[in-house]
Amino acid sequence: MEVLLGIQGKDFVLVASDALAITSIVAMKRNHNKTRKLNNNVLLMFSGEGGDSVQFCEFIQRNVQLNGIRRGYPLSTKAAANFTRIELADSLRSRHPYQVNLLIAGCDPDTGVPELYWMDYLASLKKLPFAVQGYGQYFCNSTMDRYYRPDMNLEEAKALMKKCINELKVRFIINFSDFIFQVVDKDGIREIKIE
Repeated sequence: MEVLLGIQGKDFVLVASDALAITSIVAMKRNHNKTRKLNNNVLLMFSGEGGDSVQFCEFIQRNVQLNGIRRGYPLSTKAAANFTRIELADSLRSRHPYQVNLLIAGCDPDTGVPELYWMDYLASLKKLPFAVQGYGQYFCNSTMDRYYRPDMNLEEAKALMKKCINELKVRFIINFSDFIFQVVDKDGIREIKIE
């Protein structure tokens, strides 16, 4: 019942994740952060089984950071996405595969080129201009498809994100009261508010 949203603008990626930690019919937590910072300009968002998703994403976070220390420079968004895909694909061939769906957002600190990757639990990886994970895709993909433009500025992306959140509040049976919004650009990752 989790929702992850991402919109790639002309020089940024705007992402949102619901803040609910749900087990069966019980809301365990209402301020759960479903993101991990891989480096200064790459953000990993996750949804799925509680233990699987946290364990896998912390493993990816630490290995991407270790790779950056060994090489002397951080991994690009594309490299981090492909590393994550390989690790998830390897886990599929084990006895205990991870049940985790991901969005990977990043921005090149030198050129300012943003990237957004969608990955499911079967390790299918696709670079997209906008992406949704979870049940929200049934409500938000059509809204994003209609209103998305590649040259959107941050204010336009915020307005589109707000439309998607409102669509979820009106049509979805679960009331997602809180979302965590973040922007990834060449200056780094920062949390923002959308009213």
